[in-house]
Amino acid sequence: MNKKNVIVIFDVGKTNKKRLLFDEQYKLVQEESTQLKEIKDEDDFPCEDVEALTKWIQISCNDILNDKRYKIKGINISGYGASFVYLDVELKIIPPLYNYLKPYPPSLREKFYKTYGGENALSKQTASPILGNLNSGMQLYRMKYEKPEVFANIKYALHLPQYLSFIFSGNPGSDITSIGCHTHLWDFQNNQYHTWVKEEGILPKMAPVIGSNSIAGYINNTIPVGIGLHDSSAALIPYLISFNEPFLLLSTGTWCITLNPFNQTPLSDLELQQDCLCYLSYKGIPVKASRLFAGYEHEQQIKTLAEHFHKPLHYYKTVQFDLNIYNSLKTVHGFSDKFTEEAIRAKSGFDQRNLNDFSSYEEAYHQFVADLIVQQIKSTNLVLENCFVKRLFVDGGFSKNQIYMHLLAMAYPQMEVYSACLPQASALGAALAIHQHWNPKPLPTDIFDLKLYSGIHDDKV
Repeated sequence: MNKKNVIVIFDVGKTNKKRLLFDEQYKLVQEESTQLKEIKDEDDFPCEDVEALTKWIQISCNDILNDKRYKIKGINISGYGASFVYLDVELKIIPPLYNYLKPYPPSLREKFYKTYGGENALSKQTASPILGNLNSGMQLYRMKYEKPEVFANIKYALHLPQYLSFIFSGNPGSDITSIGCHTHLWDFQNNQYHTWVKEEGILPKMAPVIGSNSIAGYINNTIPVGIGLHDSSAALIPYLISFNEPFLLLSTGTWCITLNPFNQTPLSDLELQQDCLCYLSYKGIPVKASRLFAGYEHEQQIKTLAEHFHKPLHYYKTVQFDLNIYNSLKTVHGFSDKFTEEAIRAKSGFDQRNLNDFSSYEEAYHQFVADLIVQQIKSTNLVLENCFVKRLFVDGGFSKNQIYMHLLAMAYPQMEVYSACLPQASALGAALAIHQHWNPKPLPTDIFDLKLYSGIHDDKV
């Protein structure tokens, strides 16, 4: 029996851990998913069980290596960021893997920013809002001052995707997509580690940087292993490979994040206050991003609408875009604009409306999505300013929402607005990143299912 050539990608999220196989045409061949039970750290705060994760990934890899149907040609990782795995001098794990949602001590935060020029200066230099433990470099600073004996025993601090790569390659390395995403470690203005990293004795604990499209090592001297990628950066790779002209990617989910890889202007104080940040692409290029909590609000409002209009929870999926309803709402109710410079994460304002003013679920849902779009436009415009962009791609949950897509297209008549169906974008990006090391065939040209929208009609492309 001829074995199928595949690459193995481990896509590790906080909830779901996946093993995916792609063939040489980058078609998904197999997918398996598991969830691991969290444990608690010494302060009883929930955290990833890094030892259970290590065991799962080793067993899962061995299983597929022994599967007679496939010939493994490469392995890579996409994983969530802002999380460090610490290794000692013998390259053994120093647990736990702390949760980035754990509250940061106010006194230590004050000490850090007072020492290094203040919050505004650090935010601009490192292209990130102040996010506590989500600024993963702050976790190392905290370790130094709260647990100096543990800090002294750390040989390497590896971001999670790079640790998972290390399991296979045995070669500790750092990756620019993990270092350059709201970590406070990277000085975007000088394109190097920030001076505080050296001054605090953290720099020697950072493993050498290995290129995102390079190989960290090999399994059995034959199977190349990538260095691993931050999942948000990995998800952008299929777009960067497929499209040369400037574009925006609006990645929708709980957070709706607008990514602009073609806006190289430094973040302003105003943009930082409105939750903008930059991170580094797999080629080391800054990507400006803005985000909005719109998916979460959508989850809450569909419950309210279903209850008020006595409809099933997911009835919204049956609602088609109706231009007559939209025009009527525009005349009668107008559209909320609760957006302020201080509160981009605030609700759209739909929750302040009286649902009795709407004659049907369809009418109320059109109003809600229109209110969301008002906010989304302002969030997206933060990274669009002073940058000519021809195309806007939308992926994730809202890309399947006809009302959302039509209204977004109406808001940007100067752009081609597409819904992009690209399942497992992060895993696919990790596979594409090391294409040259495992796949002898040309890069594919048909990995996207795109649908072009306008305000009134849509066309398949």
